[in-house]
Amino acid sequence: MRPILRPILRPTRKHLLHRTLLGSLLLLASFGVSAFDFKSIGPRSVILYDAPSAKGGKLFVAPSGMPVEVVLSYGDWVKVRDASGDMAWTELKSLSAKRTVVVRVASARVRATPDDAAPVLMTAERNVLLELVDPETGPWVRVRHRDGISGYVKAAEVWGI
Repeated sequence: MRPILRPILRPTRKHLLHRTLLGSLLLLASFGVSAFDFKSIGPRSVILYDAPSAKGGKLFVAPSGMPVEVVLSYGDWVKVRDASGDMAWTELKSLSAKRTVVVRVASARVRATPDDAAPVLMTAERNVLLELVDPETGPWVRVRHRDGISGYVKAAEVWGI
């Protein structure tokens, strides 16, 4: 018994054009998906879960103001990543659009202007939360400490941008 072979069809120009357009659209869509979406935990601490449900396992408590990266949305729930790379679920309503960053080096110098030679206004130790004043990113970002001190820190020294 001989197997049934299907003839190999050569794609027409129309099919090639459609494939190219589809590939381009998928590529453009992937850029939107890969864009970082940072938020912070709202005014109250929240429980982070291992599943998008309050019935899921409780992983840990996230403090107010903690920066998180939104990785995935599922209804009223979002999967977030913290500065250490851990992922968990929380309700979307528990997040704030107010942006914060966390110092990820032993100590970060907050300077008066975005320049290594500028006067140091304060030194922020590892894991200190700073409000992101200007979300425009570059080698320096403008931040504010809860005590009111405002200045510039190197973007590479903080997480949440």
